[in-house]
Amino acid sequence: MNTQMIICMVIFAATLVSYMLNKIPMWLTAMISLAALYFTGCIDANGALAGFSNVNTLLMATMNKPKLLLLDEHTAALDPKTAETIMELTDRVVKAKKLTALMVTHNLRHAVEYGDRLLMMHQGHVIMDKAGDEKRALKVDDLLDVFTSISIECGN
Repeated sequence: MNTQMIICMVIFAATLVSYMLNKIPMWLTAMISLAALYFTGCIDANGALAGFSNVNTLLMATMNKPKLLLLDEHTAALDPKTAETIMELTDRVVKAKKLTALMVTHNLRHAVEYGDRLLMMHQGHVIMDKAGDEKRALKVDDLLDVFTSISIECGN
């Protein structure tokens, strides 16, 4: 393992520790770690900005506890690694601040893994509503089966 990789891992570990200890505001931790990763060469300018606007927006939106956090396809245009990072951060923020969040997503795995309740909609109507044990028992294939049946009905 080279020195550069060690530096990057130390910055990443320090960021995680800062988030877990919650002594420094999350937005400040994000800004400091982003700058540190960029200036040490761990990420380039494009990498630094890839998920930054989403992280920044999430952190700003939750600085004051909102009554409802609306997340409309907030990982849709991101690469898979950044999308996972954003989802993990979102989950942590929502749980830590005990927020009510409404997440719109076409990512079936995210729909199954995150949240306490799942609504599937089609043409403005709720076609699936699962919460509690029913939601926890859902698998991606269950959602895919319903989605596929809708697509077949619509001639897709």
